[in-house]
Amino acid sequence: MQPVPLYGDGRNVRDWLHVDDHCRGVDLVRTRGRAGEVYNIGGGTELTNRDLTGLLLDAFGADRDRVVHVEDRKGHDLRYSVDWSKARDELGYRPRHDFTAGLAATVSWYRDNRAWWEPLKRRVAP
Repeated sequence: MQPVPLYGDGRNVRDWLHVDDHCRGVDLVRTRGRAGEVYNIGGGTELTNRDLTGLLLDAFGADRDRVVHVEDRKGHDLRYSVDWSKARDELGYRPRHDFTAGLAATVSWYRDNRAWWEPLKRRVAP
């Protein structure tokens, strides 16, 4: 397994959500949102990049010593906090996928579908 790069100290916080919840939220905005309005779609799970990296390494049975801290991007925001209450209140949006279960399902999908993604990885490798 290759080293896992992590920007800076990994304290950057993000709101994580399952891709199916994101797509469903976008479709709700498309079909039920008011023209010209802005709707944020969130997952309700805020984690640091360091914490998410640890969860992924655990899911793959890899040691955390694989993490290599790399220089942070200039101007990299420490926190992206998403207020998705408007999508919830006006459109009835709520995430359906529990973060932990969704992450496990995503990891399983990648394990079970190597034939799909490995050729893509080889095409973009230097």
